[in-house]
Amino acid sequence: MSDFISSFLNNKVFWIGFTGWAIGQGLKVVIGVIREHRFDFRWFVGTGGMPSAHSSGVSAFATAVGLKHGWDSTFFAITFVIAFLTMFDAQGVRRAAGRQAAVLNKIVDELYLHGKVSEGRLWELLGHTRFEVFVGFLIGVTSALFLAPRWGL
Repeated sequence: MSDFISSFLNNKVFWIGFTGWAIGQGLKVVIGVIREHRFDFRWFVGTGGMPSAHSSGVSAFATAVGLKHGWDSTFFAITFVIAFLTMFDAQGVRRAAGRQAAVLNKIVDELYLHGKVSEGRLWELLGHTRFEVFVGFLIGVTSALFLAPRWGL
């Protein structure tokens, strides 16, 4: 078991992907503080917002795999498809779910004003715009290209 833990902790591809995600998530917090002039802990763990940390993480991970195993490898093909699907979902399906939550919240607000419903509000910021996903992608690829040679990948 200790060999597994040691191997995992020394997995440079994993750490590049994780670092790409952390940079994206950290920038989301910084941008939120600048925009809102306040700090909200939910920005560390929440979904949505600028940039897409999902996109940053998966694109850093796929780039690191491509650098390590080759752009024509099966490993890169798999991580590329997973990254693409994750980014597509972030700006597509989850974005639509966020819009539906906004509409449902308006309905709940109107019903609540008339005293008929006491349900809680839904979380509306679920997905990302295409620009947020693209910026996350750029952050991830740049992170991987910067870190890989420094970490001996």
